[in-house]
Amino acid sequence: MALKCEFCGKAPRFGNVISHANNTRRRRWNPNLKRVHAVVAGVRKQVRVCTACIRAGKVKKAA
Repeated sequence: MALKCEFCGKAPRFGNVISHANNTRRRRWNPNLKRVHAVVAGVRKQVRVCTACIRAGKVKKAA
């Protein structure tokens, strides 16, 4: 199962963590995904969406 938002396509980002001593190591920033029951194309479906899409109102939650 991919760490990807099904509405906006937000996926993990990669970069470096740099310490005070300038030591670097790779790290990964994951999107904040939640499983919600949403109405997609008129059908109630369980989807993984990021919290930014939920707050923006892009996801119509099923009651």
